[in-house]
Amino acid sequence: MKITCDKQELSSAISSVSLAVSPKSSMQSLEGILLRAKNGRLYLTGYDLELGISTSVEAKVLEEGEVVLAARLFADIVRRLPSDTLTLSCNEKMLTEIKGGMAEYTLLGISASEFPELPAIAEAAAVELPQNTLASMIQQTLFAIATTDSKPVHTGSLFELEENMVTMVSVDGYRLALRRERANVGKTMSFIVPGKTLADLLKLLDDSDDPVGIQVSKKHIVFEIGDCVVVSRLLEGDFLNYKTSIPQGGSTTVTIKTREFIDSIDRTSLLISDRLRSPLRVNFGQNEIQISCSTTIGKANDQVACTTQGPAVEMGFNNRYLLDALKAAGCDQVKMEINGPLSPMIILPCEGDSFLFLVLPVRLKTE
Repeated sequence: MKITCDKQELSSAISSVSLAVSPKSSMQSLEGILLRAKNGRLYLTGYDLELGISTSVEAKVLEEGEVVLAARLFADIVRRLPSDTLTLSCNEKMLTEIKGGMAEYTLLGISASEFPELPAIAEAAAVELPQNTLASMIQQTLFAIATTDSKPVHTGSLFELEENMVTMVSVDGYRLALRRERANVGKTMSFIVPGKTLADLLKLLDDSDDPVGIQVSKKHIVFEIGDCVVVSRLLEGDFLNYKTSIPQGGSTTVTIKTREFIDSIDRTSLLISDRLRSPLRVNFGQNEIQISCSTTIGKANDQVACTTQGPAVEMGFNNRYLLDALKAAGCDQVKMEINGPLSPMIILPCEGDSFLFLVLPVRLKTE
């Protein structure tokens, strides 16, 4: 194999596929990137047996071939080369030379035959979403994905495709995040995508309207983002029946400026830490919210204006869970529906139904 290509383009491609490279594996090839030169392009693939990412860059292919190189070292070498272009060559013994300017490296690669094949997707259902829309959906639901595997199926997000609507749902036992978006859905189906896949996918998406092609089979999902292809296994199991978990109709409705509420919670939470745990006491009164907390080092009180319909109610919250939901809203104002001090609180947009966040309260001790 022998190719010449642009250093910056190659470095960017390495960064993308490195998201799927295993940091430590009993299979040495999984800690590397598969390079394959053919048809005027250099193809790169990273795969950790759960998630696979492949992309390609334009290259002058003087000799076709393939090799696996250690991902971290390869990335560092390419990034630090002093020239704008580089030459990469590999012989039949996998001895690989990388040259750029006056710098030259010789590495011992691994045979491409030791690199596992990415799963093939057959008879897949397809849907398309703009990159910025999919990014927004992931951002607004990622925070509520479970991080522990007491129920592994909840370490991913549920996708529901039905009636020209794509719905994403995440739950972790303390909160729920739901996001809806209209799309041209060809087939009604549901599947669960691992949280790590979604977090890595978010790093590859930009703020454009360019489409992301999504193909789903029984066990795998493929996202096509420009020249980049992401393949991930799906999680298997029974996801929470989230529709029965959402309270219907709140007795108290509160409308508030999102940024003002976030800032007030931030100020009051200064006394709370991992060592000094304490719930936030939130009193939804008539047109004002009083927020307070008390720890062994002191007390904090704050208040913020709002619009309230219905009776006053006092609730306790984990400050981080409440902040995560409000920050994910991404709009100037939110509406909160409350059904009593121990019922989950629902956070909604003031207009439309594009998202729904549910935050469970904590029981307050009587003072």
